[in-house]
Amino acid sequence: MSNPIRPKSLDEFIGQEQVKKSLRVFLDSARSRQQSLDHTLFYGPPGLGKTTLSSIIAYELSVHVKHITGPSLERVADLAAILIGLSKGDVLFIDEIHRLPKANEEILYSAMEDFKLPIVAGGGRSAHTIVIDLNPFTLIGATTRFGLISPPLRDRFGIVYHLELYSPDELREIILRDSKILGINIDDDAALVLGKRARGVPRIAIQLLRRVRDFAEVRNNAVITKDIVEETCKDLHIDSFGLNDLDRKYLNNLVKKFKCGPVGITTLATACGEDRGTLEDIIEPYLMKINFLLRTPKGRIATRKARQYLNINDDDSLFY
Repeated sequence: MSNPIRPKSLDEFIGQEQVKKSLRVFLDSARSRQQSLDHTLFYGPPGLGKTTLSSIIAYELSVHVKHITGPSLERVADLAAILIGLSKGDVLFIDEIHRLPKANEEILYSAMEDFKLPIVAGGGRSAHTIVIDLNPFTLIGATTRFGLISPPLRDRFGIVYHLELYSPDELREIILRDSKILGINIDDDAALVLGKRARGVPRIAIQLLRRVRDFAEVRNNAVITKDIVEETCKDLHIDSFGLNDLDRKYLNNLVKKFKCGPVGITTLATACGEDRGTLEDIIEPYLMKINFLLRTPKGRIATRKARQYLNINDDDSLFY
């Protein structure tokens, strides 16, 4: 079942203006040539619209889209069956493409370049390769870990986009749009406050909107106001910066335990009791966006703004 609030076209998609601007050109060119769009890679933190954009590309080109995840393709036969089943111009979207098994990644090379699928038949001395012609298609990959994609696979994507975190105003627009679809009555000021606390991520903004709706319904408020948003966020331990308990644990460890750094990510992850990937994909991008964190070759460093957030003076004995 499709998500009713997911935008269907580029015109409906809010934010990522530079991505949309160039993507329009590439889509128009593909349509005029009556050819598939070049293979496309989206990378960036989760919740920014990578899956949505893949569906929009298929919609704009009037083709079908097949959604799968890298880890779900355990056997070469699984991917081969999907590739063979694609019609001309279709879109194949692989989420978490950095987790694609090596054997599956290798058969993608010729599929992406020549639209051919080599399959080894038989065994031992009787083994031979059968080459199956595929319909031209567009592979769209999505990842939160761009650096983990092997260079041979990465180089086969003709279009590569880094999705940026959204501004509070862009999130306000998304909240107002989606609230109408969901039948939620929220005023502009409340939507902006919610946008400021959503960490630059539309998915989080909509999750918060649903939680605020719950609070408003329990209190019999017909309209969600700024006060209701602030009360809900307080109960959820989300402060005015949009930081939660895990963010504060990260900052406290970095600033107090490791004297603002530099400190390695593995050491920080151990101190926080969290997976390294969680810190790199979820916590750090937003802390960098609001200028609380620097990532350097020597390690993570807390900024003056982070120290001020924790009410620690620069001349405190904790620091070098």
